Amino acid sequence: MAVQEKLYTADEFWNIAQLPENSQKRLELTHGAIIEMASAGGERGGIAANFLIEIGSYVKRNHLGKVTAAETGFVLFQNEAGRDTVRAPDVGYIAKERAPERLPKKFIRVVPDLVVEVVSPNDSADDIQDKLNDYRRAGVRLILFAYPSSQTINVYTPTETRILGIDDTLDGGDVLPDFTLPARSVFEG
Repeated sequence: MAVQEKLYTADEFWNIAQLPENSQKRLELTHGAIIEMASAGGERGGIAANFLIEIGSYVKRNHLGKVTAAETGFVLFQNEAGRDTVRAPDVGYIAKERAPERLPKKFIRVVPDLVVEVVSPNDSADDIQDKLNDYRRAGVRLILFAYPSSQTINVYTPTETRILGIDDTLDGGDVLPDFTLPARSVFEG
């Protein structure tokens, strides 16, 4: 006989994530199940910070919306069985016309327009694909997966997939008009 593990709603997950014993853990909720993720190493954290600085500065300077840092949970969707999915991208962006006036104290219940994920060595291909599928299903318009080991950025939009190398330049497309970022600048320094 199989034992059914407890599945959680986004609100129940919020309460669990706030417990003192979970304060140093990186947790996400996928289809009602809590998953623990490894903490970021220095390289991964530095690359995520570079994305955050560049995207955040551009958004703030142009009054385009709200930008969030790693560990900010977004309720992406509830599946057919009523199971919530909460993901915490390394960088998230919500366009001004969709963003709440003030970000909530709890998880954000607006799907971001852009997410950045910096892939760590212990992320499995299945884990990466699951995140990508969740972001696509939720309707994220621009998804960036940065791979430090190969110094590449996989760019996903609803209509195309591109792989940028170290000498290429990322553009914000229709999500961040006129935004450009040399890939080299996020991987170096």
